[in-house]
Amino acid sequence: FVSLVKDLARPGEFTQSQTFDFEFTHVEKPYESYTGQNVKLRYFLRATVSRRLNDVVKEMDIVVHTLSTYPELNSSIKMEVGIEDCLHIEFEYNKSKYHLKDVIVGKIYFLLVRIKIKHMEIDIIKRETTGTGPNVYHENDTIAKYEIMDGAPVRGESIPIRLFLAGYELTPTMRDINKKFSVRYYLNLVLIDEEERRYFKQQEVVLWRKGDIVRKSMSHQAAIASQRFEGTSSHPEAKTPNQPAENNGRQ
Repeated sequence: FVSLVKDLARPGEFTQSQTFDFEFTHVEKPYESYTGQNVKLRYFLRATVSRRLNDVVKEMDIVVHTLSTYPELNSSIKMEVGIEDCLHIEFEYNKSKYHLKDVIVGKIYFLLVRIKIKHMEIDIIKRETTGTGPNVYHENDTIAKYEIMDGAPVRGESIPIRLFLAGYELTPTMRDINKKFSVRYYLNLVLIDEEERRYFKQQEVVLWRKGDIVRKSMSHQAAIASQRFEGTSSHPEAKTPNQPAENNGRQ
C-alpha cells in the first residue's frame, strides 16, 4: 500500500567504495507494524544494484508504532450472565479501552451459586481475521491465562480482578487494515466446575498504544534548581526550593 522509489546512480561501473545519500520526505505510515499467525505488515528499505546476470538486493526493516491519545469516552463494562436456576454472576471491568501498559481492574459478584465451582480464570484472547467475503478466516490465540479464584464461591461473594497488561506481548486493536485483516482482543471469563465443565463469557476490549509524556530534560531541570538554590543560599534558614512542575500534558 506504500511504495516509493528513488534512483541513486546512473548506469556505470563501481571501482571503489561509494556513498549515496537519499531522503524520503513526508512519507505516510498509516498502519502499525504487525506480525501475526497468518499476516505480516512490514515497512522496509530495499537497496537494489541492477546487474546483467542477477541483481544485488539488501533489505532493512523499520518498525512503525502508532501512538494514540487518551480515549474521550471510556465507559466501564458491566454485565449479568448465568444459567437459569444454577448460576448467576455479575461482572464488571473498570474500562472498555486500555493502553498496552494499563491495568485491568474489575470484580466478579456471585448472585446465585448452585453448582460446585472448582476455580475461575480470566483469559486474554487475540483474534486475527484475514480475508474478505466468504473467504474470511479467524485465528484465535490465547495470550494469557490468569487464575482469579481457587475454590467454591458462595452467594454474595465478590472476587476482585487486577490484571497487569505490561507483562504480555500485545499490539493495539486493528480494524480492517487496508481491507486485508483485523486484530481484536477479548477478555474471556471462565468458570470450571468439579466435573471439568467450562462456563465462559467473552467481552471485547480495545487496546491502544500510549505515547510517552513529554518532559523537560534532566539537565534543564538541574540548571533551574541550581539557579533557585543560588538565589536563596544567602539566607541561612532558606527552605529547599520547590522542584519544577512536571509537564502532565497528554499527547
